[in-house]
Amino acid sequence: MSMPALPRRAALALMLAAASSSQAQRAVSLHDPERLLLVDAPAGAVPGRTLRIYLPPSYATHPQQRYPVIYLHDGQNLFDDASSFAGEWGVDETLDQLAGNGFEAIAVGIDHGGAQRNRELSPWHHPRIGQGQGFAYLRWVVETAKPLVDARFRSRPEPGYTAMLGSSLGALVTHAALHRHRDVFGLGALLSPAFWVDPQQASRLAESEPLFAHQRVYVYGGGRESAEMLPQARHMVALLQQQARAVRWVENAQGQHREADWRAVLPQALAHLFEPD
Repeated sequence: MSMPALPRRAALALMLAAASSSQAQRAVSLHDPERLLLVDAPAGAVPGRTLRIYLPPSYATHPQQRYPVIYLHDGQNLFDDASSFAGEWGVDETLDQLAGNGFEAIAVGIDHGGAQRNRELSPWHHPRIGQGQGFAYLRWVVETAKPLVDARFRSRPEPGYTAMLGSSLGALVTHAALHRHRDVFGLGALLSPAFWVDPQQASRLAESEPLFAHQRVYVYGGGRESAEMLPQARHMVALLQQQARAVRWVENAQGQHREADWRAVLPQALAHLFEPD
């Protein structure tokens, strides 16, 4: 799989950024209407919704350049505390910091479906959630949202330049995307994945539709989350590492199930996904 043409010093800078995530957290949010756009995506397999599109610093000044794209769930939580229900991830601040070190990408925050959020992000049925609609949601991303982004913005549409990233249920549906749509998403990060929804079905999907060997995956879990978080994530990582060469597992004994922790590991996750082969 061809990867973005990053110099080795840029990959190293990404790793260093992970160690200094507190600096990214102190950055002032850009909230620039020229670089943080709201785009209405039409309905398809699920109802339409807003896409929050971050454009990298060089986008306006380098009109011939094309960029990798990172798709993220729960768009309301990514860029602005005002729209978040649990604190923002600071995706714009983090990507701006990484741009200063040589890595730039477009980020697409997909707004969740409000009262339908849990069902849309769950591929399977669970008594507390109801019948999951995760596979329909992923079809909407692949058939509606991604073509819109690729048509309107200077993206690199190939799998090796297309990442999906999510936390909790967003990580669960990202896991599904990496298998069901492995020809679309070559890269994926699962932060605190909610395998508890149906660990057997999640494993069956991974076994029946295995990763391509060239896919890159980052999985993170915290020791202060639910009791099943680390055991279930470790089990899945062991399975995925049999399928693909670049599956990385990171756990934090003190990590909690919250945006602040996912924000802290975001630079490290991106470093792994976009590290040159």
